[in-house]
Amino acid sequence: MALAESRITAQGQISVPAEVRRRLGVGPGSVLEWDVEDDKIVVRRAGKYTFEDMHRVLFPNGPPKPISVEEMDKAIGEYLKKKHARR
Repeated sequence: MALAESRITAQGQISVPAEVRRRLGVGPGSVLEWDVEDDKIVVRRAGKYTFEDMHRVLFPNGPPKPISVEEMDKAIGEYLKKKHARR
């Protein structure tokens, strides 16, 4: 059962039905993403930020240097010793 219908104009535009806008939580200025999943077209509300935007904020100087499991274990041990040290 279809949620709603839209008609395509001569310019290739559609209006997003009110029920769809309400369910997606979108309004004027919102961005919708169109994607293909299997044999269907899926329309979803676009996130405010892309993965690349988030990565640039978290790692402004590029990706962090990889460390070994042993280095992680050592750092965690040092942190716990410092955190629980008696004064």
